[in-house]
Amino acid sequence: MASLSSASVSLVRTPTHLPCFRSNHGKVQSLNRYSKTKTTHLSINSSLRMCSIAASDSPLSTSMYELSSKKVWIWTENSQVMTAAVERGWDTFIFSSQNQGLANEWSKIALIDPLFIKEREIFDNAGERVATIFQVSTPSELKKLHPEAHHVENVVIDLLDWQVIPAENIVAEFQGSKTTVFAVSKSPAEAQLFLEALEHGLGGVVLKVEVVKAVLDLKEYFNRRNEVHNRLSLTKATITQVHAVGMGDRVCVDLCSLMRPGEGLLVGSFARGLFLVHSECLESSYIASRPFRVNAGPVHAYVATPGGKTSYLSELKAGKEVIVVDQTGKMRTAIVGRVKIETRPFILVEAKIDANDQTVYSILLQTAETVALVCPHEGNRTQKTVIPVTSLKAGDEVLLRLQGGARHTGIEIKEFIVEN
Repeated sequence: MASLSSASVSLVRTPTHLPCFRSNHGKVQSLNRYSKTKTTHLSINSSLRMCSIAASDSPLSTSMYELSSKKVWIWTENSQVMTAAVERGWDTFIFSSQNQGLANEWSKIALIDPLFIKEREIFDNAGERVATIFQVSTPSELKKLHPEAHHVENVVIDLLDWQVIPAENIVAEFQGSKTTVFAVSKSPAEAQLFLEALEHGLGGVVLKVEVVKAVLDLKEYFNRRNEVHNRLSLTKATITQVHAVGMGDRVCVDLCSLMRPGEGLLVGSFARGLFLVHSECLESSYIASRPFRVNAGPVHAYVATPGGKTSYLSELKAGKEVIVVDQTGKMRTAIVGRVKIETRPFILVEAKIDANDQTVYSILLQTAETVALVCPHEGNRTQKTVIPVTSLKAGDEVLLRLQGGARHTGIEIKEFIVEN
């Protein structure tokens, strides 16, 4: 079997700080030139930034993914899990007091911060207490947790009979406290719910697993949320042709989130260029606004999904994720709640980046006044946000997302391809 360090690098993004591994001679091999002394404790306070949708990005309230530090500690005896975690920037590991030998062995391989459990307390290598563990299995035990009762920086809670409601109660109880609360999680899905409880989530998780995939999946979750902090580059394109083409199967995508003016989904007939199709959040004299919906196009069209991937509109279903983008390229992740496919009349829209460009970008959209494309954002100038497809004409400018055209199962690949 291929080694984890070589086989898994392409699965996730490179961590923000590069992992440090020791050579056979004990010297640290690191690309970021940092050194660690005996008095340095790096990862107790080191963490991965899980970025969020700012309050201004949401039409209702602050985001579920507040811009805050979310810490991840790993509890495992599997060396491959350790390697995967260190490669992804998580280097704090929890050991039982009987596993001092394993901690010493791993410390010779990589720069890790070992923590040790002794009688429901967690100590660092120097013997300093850094956290207290509480095992909770009943409502009465949960009620005993109070921020003022603990004089430690970190509290680790092990919900033996795990439920969502206790996690929410813990978040509410410790809100505003300086104590960082961790929850022991036995799967990435469990960790995700702890990190999202009551929108703000707990301060961190202790991922207690023995399989590498759990680490990869949790890191992928962090990566998807970190995309919210990024902006996509959108390009101005000029409409060259608009004409009716007949009937087809149209897909309406209903999200579990509300969209605001200027936001929509990236959709196109070719992956090389996706149009920003506006949501139905605007008021209309024809029909009530539906700010959760995008009338996205035909079943064959591509739609942008997290991780730089695409899906066919026909592949979307409840529970899948898409990215919502606004005029400025700011994006966030949203969950699909429902997909409706119905037969409707279509128009073909074609565009180019400039008159001399030979590449044509196209999309088919339902012929309806509530279906619109988003216009370029021109600083603070007052201008229309969208153009309904029923008013679209040659010479109008819309927004386009340019990317690689070749795809394999939604993943961009480098190969020769011709699409017309």
